[in-house]
Amino acid sequence: MKKLKKILLLLCFIICGNAFSQILSSNLEKKTLALGEINRMVIKIDNLQSQGVVAAQKDELLPFHFEEINDSIGINANSYERIIEFSVYDEGNFTIPELEFKVGNKVLKTIPYEVEVVNTAQKGDEINDIMSNKEVKLDVKDYWELYKWYILAALSLIALIIAVIMFIKWGKRRKSSPVVATNQTLKELESLRKKKYIEAGNYRSFYVELIDISRQFISRQYEIPADVLLTDDLVQLMKENNTISQDNEKVIEDVFFRGDLVKFAKTFPDQQTMEKDFIDIKEFVKRSSKDLEFENLRKDV
Repeated sequence: MKKLKKILLLLCFIICGNAFSQILSSNLEKKTLALGEINRMVIKIDNLQSQGVVAAQKDELLPFHFEEINDSIGINANSYERIIEFSVYDEGNFTIPELEFKVGNKVLKTIPYEVEVVNTAQKGDEINDIMSNKEVKLDVKDYWELYKWYILAALSLIALIIAVIMFIKWGKRRKSSPVVATNQTLKELESLRKKKYIEAGNYRSFYVELIDISRQFISRQYEIPADVLLTDDLVQLMKENNTISQDNEKVIEDVFFRGDLVKFAKTFPDQQTMEKDFIDIKEFVKRSSKDLEFENLRKDV
């Protein structure tokens, strides 16, 4: 009789324990899969009694080889259900280990599963197209749609190359144009005048800078190496070249020879002479464009 009471008491404890404890169940739809075939695993926990469930985050429940496609979680006050759809893209045997779910202070675990993944395609199998290949004729519009970006890129590149060439060509021409050279030299002459060498009677410094400015101008404007030639050689070259007009040649000859005499202290020009030489060089610079116009006409003829 006592033994029977003990058995009944034990059964009561078991029934009461099950009545207030959570029950976890899991089910794997297929144990053998083809490569890439979709499988499904369902995990359920009943009798939650409004307790929260802590588990791995969504799409992170299964191990590395299992590619999760969908991971849906359904939960209410008394139950928890999680359905994971997955595929495996490698052949072999793979294990889904015990998966842990924490309910309150209690940890529940699923049973492990072994999954075999096989390649259903056999060597030598004939692969047939679903439908026969068709020959499609393309017209100009179709070819344009296919290659338009390549054509536009090629045209853009050609346009860029032409633009660079034109910029270099015309930009260089503008920088070396007679007007630019003339204006630059006139500015240099004005800077020389502001130094007041004429008023101070500093004829040596005046002629050194005046002739240096003139030589640089002749080199740029007429493309004659005036900056490296001696005065005698420069005058001779100008007469042979016929690029510079006779009036301008006379100005250069007079001023340059006087400058050489001043340099070697063989003459001492007065203020009036220095003023005249300055004005003559300035007028020569202004008239130089006419020399170039005449030269261009002569070349055209």
